[in-house]
Amino acid sequence: MPHPLKPSALHPGDSIRILSLASPVEEVRVQKGCAEIVRLGYAPQIDQLSVLARDGFFSGSTSDRHDALKHAIAETDTHAIFCSRGGYGSNYLLEHLSVALATPKILLGYSDITSLQVFLWQEYRWVTLYGPMVASGFDHGADLPNGFDSESLRHALTEKRHGWQIDLKCESLAAGTGEGPLLGGCLTLLETTLATPWELETHGSVLILEDRAMKPWQVDRALIHLKQAGKLRGLAGIILGEFPDCETPEGSESVKDVADRILSPLDIPIAWGAPVGHTSRPMLTLPLGIRARLSTGDSAQLEIVEPACS
Repeated sequence: MPHPLKPSALHPGDSIRILSLASPVEEVRVQKGCAEIVRLGYAPQIDQLSVLARDGFFSGSTSDRHDALKHAIAETDTHAIFCSRGGYGSNYLLEHLSVALATPKILLGYSDITSLQVFLWQEYRWVTLYGPMVASGFDHGADLPNGFDSESLRHALTEKRHGWQIDLKCESLAAGTGEGPLLGGCLTLLETTLATPWELETHGSVLILEDRAMKPWQVDRALIHLKQAGKLRGLAGIILGEFPDCETPEGSESVKDVADRILSPLDIPIAWGAPVGHTSRPMLTLPLGIRARLSTGDSAQLEIVEPACS
């Protein structure tokens, strides 16, 4: 596998570009999130007209969002890109995105941002961060419900010498140990990469799968689709999120039951219910593209074996 391109680590006082790349965002939540970023010691840079724009169910037109992303990647006076929220629309931005991509910059987001993260990994081997967004995590604060896990965020943004250990704070669905690059994200968005030029290559990886508001049979269909597409073959391990708002019809399997039935026969370590992506617990920040070692059994532990930043 080609060597991953790591972004530069953040330092106190560094400027952060705030972008809205998917659905519209509420101004008050952006303000709260930016205040938290300031508290963390960074300087959020925000173009109010762009970040708060609305165009149907998008946060601005495709061309405006595309131009904002290209500018943010190329500008030299900011050191990272923090997304405001997910929703839908990042997939519109992937074609013709080729400016300054040989020099990676921290990109932090989750949910719909998965589309962009997969693209940057597959096409350019960018290491990106799967974690809180300005109006979906930072706005609720550090180590608080619906907020973010401060320790994993700090390591992901600033560590450039060593790896670190993460307690996934969840249960083990299948015991074992496996090591590989940490990849994945939102299940629905991962499935939509199939048959695109940037279809995610999962072989040998520790794969993150999480989502929200899916019926158990919809999770079943997505997992079987990934299996039939060969994306569950040769994995080193799987980290499953909490899958909130996935109601179980009376007499039906739960999402956990579905995952157990489909994934446990893979005979790899599987963690269930980690606070990653869509969660009401403090959200973990996980570096995508960095080698990690998943150990499951009495507890579920993830060792990030190398720094995410240079």
